[in-house]
Amino acid sequence: MPAIVIVGAQWGDEGKGKATDLLGGRADYVVRYQGGNNAGHTVVIGDARFALHLLPSGILSPTCTPVIGNGVVVDLEVLFREMDGLIERGVDPSRLVVSANAHIITPYGVTLDKVTERFLGKAKIGTTGRGIGPTYGDKMARVGIRIQDLLDPSILERKVEGALVNKNQVLVKVFNRRAVEVDQVVEHLLSFAERLTPHIADTALLLNAALDRGETVVLEGGQGTLLDVDHGTYPYVTSSNPTAGGACTGSGIGPTRIDRVLGILKAYTTRVGEGPFPTELFDGDGETLRTIGGEVGVTTGRDRRCGWFDAPIARYATRVNGMTDIFLTKLDVLSAFDEIPVCVGYDVDGSRVDEVPTTQTEFHHARPVYEVLPGWRTDISGVRDFADLPPSCQSYVRFLEEQSGCRVSAIGVGPDRDATLVRNDLLP
Repeated sequence: MPAIVIVGAQWGDEGKGKATDLLGGRADYVVRYQGGNNAGHTVVIGDARFALHLLPSGILSPTCTPVIGNGVVVDLEVLFREMDGLIERGVDPSRLVVSANAHIITPYGVTLDKVTERFLGKAKIGTTGRGIGPTYGDKMARVGIRIQDLLDPSILERKVEGALVNKNQVLVKVFNRRAVEVDQVVEHLLSFAERLTPHIADTALLLNAALDRGETVVLEGGQGTLLDVDHGTYPYVTSSNPTAGGACTGSGIGPTRIDRVLGILKAYTTRVGEGPFPTELFDGDGETLRTIGGEVGVTTGRDRRCGWFDAPIARYATRVNGMTDIFLTKLDVLSAFDEIPVCVGYDVDGSRVDEVPTTQTEFHHARPVYEVLPGWRTDISGVRDFADLPPSCQSYVRFLEEQSGCRVSAIGVGPDRDATLVRNDLLP
């Protein structure tokens, strides 16, 4: 059986939780492979709404094993707060498995994230201030703290001490902050060790063994393609690789074992934080999208910037991820419009461009070139078969499919768990 990757194909917040939850009931393992608690997924089950920040969406499916892979950075306090919240609501999170090689977000990582962003002023990136970037920075600088370090207090103390040699210099001499005490950090991290230990495993071995047995593994990314540190709108990006390639490095599953890449595309476009956004709307249409779509960040609580569908971005995501299928979400939100513009290219300083521009400067200067399609002005939230959608709605989906260069295999027509049309089976 296959390994299937779920990726955000825009700037995140596309509705990946809904797609993962849909597959989670048929998957044996659901794996979060990158990011931290700066990403949020919302899953609606009946009248219950679950906002997940760090835990894989598969935690809500009693038949699968949820896994936090080695590519994730983990705030232990947030992890257990989220687990306790699920327990209070009758969900058992005891099946969770955490990679021994995942990195831990430390208190000094959070502090550095916040003071650095404030120091940047108008040049700020728009970070969530949760220590994600500094933790990935420590990982690459080889001074990070890993989950497995909690199992050996002496190693943990030496690593924290080594990391703080330079960081305290920065905190004190650059930001005029108090130095961080090694003992306080070690004590804080070890306070989670006893509860975490039963969940720690060699997750790469676990997942490859599962594939060898013919079981299905779903790999779930946070954020989106345009926030990828290599392939996104740098520097307004996250600090990891949400793209499909990141699923391999963040889980320990080789690329030859991945059978399908499911890209999640919202029927319009949103982003949170700073950075270019060619189709962003500043008028009543943008406010309509925000209000009807409930466009508020699951983790940050910040209003999302809203705009029309951007086809060049969709084509870019299809290429970069090797997408085989699209899950189109929130199509029902567009029922409020008589006409729906779709960005099919850009005007960059007077020249027509049909793909995402190569340079940061060109992308900042890009202005959308629209093709306007008719709306449908009909409630589609109860529709469960593509043929039953209004003709203009079907045409809109086919147009996005053509523009994206990838087939639309599933469509979300409402927030409920079952409000989905499936055109092609998402599991081979």
